[in-house]
Amino acid sequence: MTIQIIILIAAIIVSWLVFTALLKVLKTTITTAITIAALILVLQILFGITYLDLWQQIIQFPQFLWRMVTGSR
Repeated sequence: MTIQIIILIAAIIVSWLVFTALLKVLKTTITTAITIAALILVLQILFGITYLDLWQQIIQFPQFLWRMVTGSR
């Protein structure tokens, strides 16, 4: 009987730790998504840069870095 109570308490503690860790990850994910959305909105309103323009630059960035490192054109 006492072993079962100890296992139950340990399971509750582990469950609580996992739950709080998941909440922290969810909070960070939502904060990052809102920040990215706000940045894209500001770029679109102030400079007329669409998310497609931004996405194209993100895709081309590794090629740009490779050309900078290797010195090729």
